Amino acid sequence: MKKSLLLLTAAPLALAVPATAQVAAAPPAKQASGTASAPAEEAFTTGVAKGRDRLDSATSTSALKGGDIEEFGARSLGEILRNIPGIRAESEGGEGNASYSIRGLPLAATGSKYLQLQEDGLPVLEFGDMQQFAPDMFMRADLNLSAVEAIRGGSASTFASNSPGGVINLLSKTGDVEGGAVQTTLGLNYGEHRIDADYGHKLSDTLRFHIGGFYRQGEGPRNLGYDGYKGGQLKFNVTRTFGNGFVRVYGKYLNDRTPSYQPIPIMVSGSDANPAFTNVPGVDIRTDSLLSRNNNNVLTLDGANNIKRDDARDGMHAVVKAIGFEAQFDFGDWSFNDKFRFAAISGGTIQTLPLAVAPAAALAYAYGGPGASLSYATGPRAGQLIASPGALNGNGLLLSSIFLDTTANSLQNVTNDLRASRVWKIGHGELTMTAGFYKSSQTYNSDWSFLNILSDVRGGGDAALVNVTNAAGVPTTQDGYIAFGINGALYHRRYDVTYAVNAPYGSLNYHIGKLAIGGSVRYDMGKASGSVFGADLGGGRIGVAPIDLNGDGHISIPESQTATLPLGSPGNVDYSYHYLSYSVGANFRIAEPLAMFARYSRGGRAAADKVLFTPAIGVQSGQLLDPASGFDTVKQSEVGLKFRKSGITVNVTGFSATTGERNVQVNSKPDGSIQVENIVRGYSAKGVEVEAGVRHGPFRLTAGATYTSAKIASDAAHLTLIGNVPRHQASFLFETTPQIETKYATVGANIVGTTSSYAQDVNQLKLPGYTLVNAFVQVRPMQRMQVMLNVNNLFDTVALAEITQGTIPASGIVLGRAMNGRTISTSLRLSF
Repeated sequence: MKKSLLLLTAAPLALAVPATAQVAAAPPAKQASGTASAPAEEAFTTGVAKGRDRLDSATSTSALKGGDIEEFGARSLGEILRNIPGIRAESEGGEGNASYSIRGLPLAATGSKYLQLQEDGLPVLEFGDMQQFAPDMFMRADLNLSAVEAIRGGSASTFASNSPGGVINLLSKTGDVEGGAVQTTLGLNYGEHRIDADYGHKLSDTLRFHIGGFYRQGEGPRNLGYDGYKGGQLKFNVTRTFGNGFVRVYGKYLNDRTPSYQPIPIMVSGSDANPAFTNVPGVDIRTDSLLSRNNNNVLTLDGANNIKRDDARDGMHAVVKAIGFEAQFDFGDWSFNDKFRFAAISGGTIQTLPLAVAPAAALAYAYGGPGASLSYATGPRAGQLIASPGALNGNGLLLSSIFLDTTANSLQNVTNDLRASRVWKIGHGELTMTAGFYKSSQTYNSDWSFLNILSDVRGGGDAALVNVTNAAGVPTTQDGYIAFGINGALYHRRYDVTYAVNAPYGSLNYHIGKLAIGGSVRYDMGKASGSVFGADLGGGRIGVAPIDLNGDGHISIPESQTATLPLGSPGNVDYSYHYLSYSVGANFRIAEPLAMFARYSRGGRAAADKVLFTPAIGVQSGQLLDPASGFDTVKQSEVGLKFRKSGITVNVTGFSATTGERNVQVNSKPDGSIQVENIVRGYSAKGVEVEAGVRHGPFRLTAGATYTSAKIASDAAHLTLIGNVPRHQASFLFETTPQIETKYATVGANIVGTTSSYAQDVNQLKLPGYTLVNAFVQVRPMQRMQVMLNVNNLFDTVALAEITQGTIPASGIVLGRAMNGRTISTSLRLSF
């Protein structure tokens, strides 16, 4: 973790506490690299004015150290972050575009709307829930990772833009601990081959560097029939220290492909209140997906209406080329810090999103009429007639889905954060003043294509597309495509928008004796400018045309209504927004090991791309029709108690939060079919979060839990939902990691779980609660060598995280996603 001169004023802490409570030193045998021990503790710096002893800070914070994260056996960033109390992480979809929220704030869509995800103190993307491209898609945890810091509520909204719920910051190693490591990882019951390496070194007393990265390839934890994971990352930094500060230059290159796991058919019986979920024959919800080696050809038009072919095996393709610097210096009584980063971000996502599942004969009739026949369009049986649709794959089902092909031409992000601090001695206390200015530019240049396909329902990576031919012998599909668009040209779009953000901020904190009081304020000013294209802007725009996509000289029925962009009729984007965020709090150090605090905060979150293509913006003027629709506001109150003594740590925080919400949500209609809704509503939540830890001899236990009572407080378009619990919001989330550690071995388990929740906001169908046990064993047979075995989901539990339908349909089949089944991996690490 990087050091700064600001941290030198914080009193060092000597007590051992859990990884979830503070950034503590790992035992030498568990270091990710190198041979020297890390400092006993470093102050928490994320989302605050100045690093300090957390018992003197009126904030609710947590940290996970890199050496402890490896014990979780996490296969994605979301599986790491779910170990932070108060954080709700839904990562069943893979390594990107997961859903994150905090303290009962809503999860209306993917991404992290109310949380800002950072690397080394700056946001990866300015907005945490840009459609199809969430920040975690462009982040990877590897041996470069020193720690993960998280602040919930508190001053987060005033020290970062668009972060009213909190900030999660991934901190990189900087070479202050010399040495390195090479690690190989092999999936024992799934496809993964991965190599990690890192190295840090001091070239002199004033110059040091760190470099590291990974490369991996494999099918992954679910059956795809191809290598869905392929790519890697390289990061480096060089630090030059001076007598009064430091300068650091760093860079990152990421080029990685990972699959996107979308909902699959699941059988359900019983009642909404007590459902029983089982696998559809031939498809295991723990190990299968809709992805297949047979369904890879994506045929569509690009943003200039030119024919293009994409490969569905690219999945979520993330490309990042970033360079940045950080400088910090003391000049007399003043300390100055500046962070800058330029990131060229691009890539794309290709997903298979199911629309409807039904008996094969029913969908044959729907798309081909009476007497229609079915045949395979792809795979080894391409062209073969499906003679017995009712017995197809043992389940007799077909699936109408969307090939969702979105290209990120540019998500370029340029950010600078400059701040200055000074400490005055006033009487017997200290007054700390901080003032800063934040400036960023975020590009959202993206092309969207939504294509309708028909496939069978089969696991093992063997699903195939299906063709329909009517009774007259005329094909009504083409190579498995029902249409080269959805309902004409719905969601066939092009975005070319830039968001500029300017935000001055400041804080005052006074610390005298056992009392610390303070406040902070931030004023965000945003400007959105650019153009959007799409027939669903309305105004008589035409978005379909007959195009010979496959070049066979014939216009098929699907090709006759190919979705196109009305490039001559753009919609304008030209609006500004501004909002005020503030936070005030007090902390009282009751005794050396005990403190209590209280805080009230108000923060804002810009609506960004979620208001485009909605009635909130005038198509011609590009202006917000209601200025209030440009951002949402979160208000939070919290009261907490912190205890730390003799290896025991307990932090308890009570919270209350309210927020407005403008978003785009995928849910279901009463008949069970899928729909996309623009929602405008309010939410409220209250609850308690607890984190605790104890260390005694070789035994260590860390634990966290969050109780939340949340409800929909307002929704003018859906009055019947008011008072309901938001979808997926469980009353109780928990995690704990007991372990025994000796010189030669560590044995333990990371246990995470949740109580039941509702599948959708209508509060009918229940999602059962679950507990996942992730076991780990580390053996150190000799110095500088470690062998590790991780078993995720040890008991192969069916852990349902999402059901699209709000009630059990008459068919008894729903669409849903679950956490991965049991996966076993082994790693060998050699340190030097």
